[in-house]
Formats: sequence, C-alpha cells, structure tokens
Amino acid sequence: MSFDTSKIIKGIIAGFVATIVLTMLMMMKKMMGVMPELDPVHMMADIAAQKTGMEPNIMIGWAMHFMVGSVAWGSAFAVLNDILPTQSQIKKGIVLGMGAWLMMMIGPMPMSGNGLFGMALGPMAPMMTFMLHIVFGVVLGTVYKKLTSN
Repeated sequence: MSFDTSKIIKGIIAGFVATIVLTMLMMMKKMMGVMPELDPVHMMADIAAQKTGMEPNIMIGWAMHFMVGSVAWGSAFAVLNDILPTQSQIKKGIVLGMGAWLMMMIGPMPMSGNGLFGMALGPMAPMMTFMLHIVFGVVLGTVYKKLTSN
C-alpha cells in the first residue's frame, strides 16, 4: 500500500473522470427508459434523508455520488494499487470497480429498500450496475495510468 499524496490526488482525479463517465451512462440509461427506477443519486439522497431525519435533497445525493466515486474509490485505487492483482492499470481498475459494485450491492442497495443486490428492482439491477462498475473501473485505470506514466 502506498500513501503517496501525489498518487492519491491522481487517483481522485481518475475517480472523478470515471464518475463523470458513469454518470453520463446512468443518465443515458434513464433517458432511454431503461430501468429509470435504478437511480443511485436519488437512492443516496433518500438514505441521507432517512439517517438525518430531513427531507430528501437531490444535491446531497449528487454530492455523495461524486464524493464516493472520486474521493473514496479514487483514493482507494491509488492506495491499493500496489496490491491489486495484475500489472495492468485497466485490469486493476476493473477489480476495484467490481469491489465497489459488491460494496454497493450489500450496503447502500439494501439500505435504500431495494434489497440485497437490488433484487427488489429485478434481476436486471445487479447486472446493469455490474456493467456500469466495470466501465467505471476501465476509465479509472486508464486515466490513472495516463496521470502516473512518466
């Protein structure tokens, strides 16, 4: 594990870019009418409202979405990079993306009332979110590689 501040900042930047790409795909999915009920931003806003006793605020959901994708997963990628399997940054990103997906499926998804692995939304929910997290990981690894290559 490496706590190199420069690499962590690059990880956060890579996480931010990956979160933007993931967000664009989520918006496209919703505009096409594909599982519009699968909306992690609203899900996070609802969880925050439940935990604080306040009314849901979509801006809180957006802030949480970008903080988790950029700061939490981006910095985790930089810190864990040396111990993630393979030498390929893209494959390392995919592994981290799969881990992020698993954490979402057993944490926020049930907390939001969508059941373990989001099964209350149907079998497409875990498959769709898995694919989105693979894309997140590919972008994360690609951008991180570009930022850290000499």
